[in-house]
Amino acid sequence: MRNPGIKLADISPEDKKRAYVTFYDVLNEFRAMKNVDVYVTGSNSKMLSKDVATNFRDRGFEIKVYPLSLGEYIEATGLDKSEAFDEYLIWGGMPMAVLERNDSVRSKYLKDLFAKVYMKDIRERHRLKDDTALERVADMLFSTVGSLTTPFNISATLRNQAKLKTTDRTIKKYLDYFDESFLFSKARRYDVRGRKYLYYPEKYYATDLGLRNARTNFRQTEETHLMENAIYNELIRRGYNVDVGVVEHFSKENGKTIRKSCEIDFVVNLGSKRVYVQSAYRIPDEEKREQERKSLKWCGDFFRKIIVTSGTRRPLVDEDGIVYVGVIPFLLDSLILEG
Repeated sequence: MRNPGIKLADISPEDKKRAYVTFYDVLNEFRAMKNVDVYVTGSNSKMLSKDVATNFRDRGFEIKVYPLSLGEYIEATGLDKSEAFDEYLIWGGMPMAVLERNDSVRSKYLKDLFAKVYMKDIRERHRLKDDTALERVADMLFSTVGSLTTPFNISATLRNQAKLKTTDRTIKKYLDYFDESFLFSKARRYDVRGRKYLYYPEKYYATDLGLRNARTNFRQTEETHLMENAIYNELIRRGYNVDVGVVEHFSKENGKTIRKSCEIDFVVNLGSKRVYVQSAYRIPDEEKREQERKSLKWCGDFFRKIIVTSGTRRPLVDEDGIVYVGVIPFLLDSLILEG
């Protein structure tokens, strides 16, 4: 915006920048005022330039605003815990989708939110001429939340199935765009015993389940994947650093050393604290129970270990110190994670 107090004809060409007042200039003016707190909102993590980040260094911090939690969903709707949880897995936590009780209206709201806010924002910010591949990548991630993926696998699928010519580098950019816009959240793999990160493959979770379900036309509402996604979102909302755990185990079979690897859904860290969390919608028999326990037992440490199942089951500890708890109390009571 041009400063109305300055005439362009009165200044030299090299000083013309001084004639304009930018958004960042206004912020810096506020910074100079005493007893003033400045809150700047934006729909993505790249809204502010590096100049503003530099000028406000050590004078501010980022506050991330997430979709409503299950506890907030219950408070807003007045539903009982079980009914609210069932709805929450379908409609997510976007405020209007929570407050609106007409399914057709909130379905349209979520679809418009994806197309007219998220996709439009990414397209305009990165000046994309064709967002066909971008939308296809989003659809693939929504359909496979919590699955291991790589840019190579995604680009190969687009080439083979959708006949779209794209590259690994382009897909990597798209994945970063989604992360920046808070449409998806990325979880890296961590070698628990080797104490190192494994860069690929990675997992992506939908920041809001309602957006995810609306984009898939509510055709893919498998409770196992939705529950895992809801657990991940709650852990992130509470401020934890969350990775996908990988545990390698060596054993002797017929005189040969056999290496096996298992996955832990979430390695949850905050400072020196660590908790291992497995998401298991159903444990119908002892075989399934042992399958879920195996990777936790192979960790070789004494950090808290939790298996989250469906329902309202209160925490129960088995003979190996592993905690079993229903997903509803887990999502509602932060103390369960801490023990």
